[in-house]
Amino acid sequence: MRCSLSLLAAAMILAAPAAGLAQSRYNVGTPLSQEAIKSFDFMLGPEGKELPPGRGTAKEGAAVFAKRCAVCHGQNGEGGVVRRLVVGSPGHPHQGPFKDAEKDGPSYYPSATIAWDYINRAMPASKPGSLTPDEVYAVVAFLFYRNGIIQESDVLDAKTLPKVEMPNRHGFVPEVPVYPPEKKPSWF
Repeated sequence: MRCSLSLLAAAMILAAPAAGLAQSRYNVGTPLSQEAIKSFDFMLGPEGKELPPGRGTAKEGAAVFAKRCAVCHGQNGEGGVVRRLVVGSPGHPHQGPFKDAEKDGPSYYPSATIAWDYINRAMPASKPGSLTPDEVYAVVAFLFYRNGIIQESDVLDAKTLPKVEMPNRHGFVPEVPVYPPEKKPSWF
């Protein structure tokens, strides 16, 4: 028992400087200001009513991605040290409702506004929330283009982004066709 208490005390003494370093270096344990708390109290719905003004294209997004995102996500969203962001190819949307490729990257989101909201709040990891609205629209356009969701020339903004049809809009469950009684197949 005495030995266990001594080891516990030694571990606590050795851990104290590490905890202090973590708090000073990474702001761990630092109280949030009221302004910081209010910045979390924001929800972006699938209709995009809360989206700010701005716009972006895939071409503009490629430049932002190369500068701010590629260090973690790899060139063009492939081969980075973190989760893959590109699972399709430009201009070639995924086929079929159950392709595994659809269930990764931005294709997984049921609404396009989720990608915008996540990138706006959490990216880049080194300085979350530091992208301008134009940069966020551009990065989202780039990722959607690289995944075959939109065309390279498409412009994303507060009006067009919510209209993007995502591969997971139905939860990866195929739509059941509705047949009028006279055209209903015998197998149905």
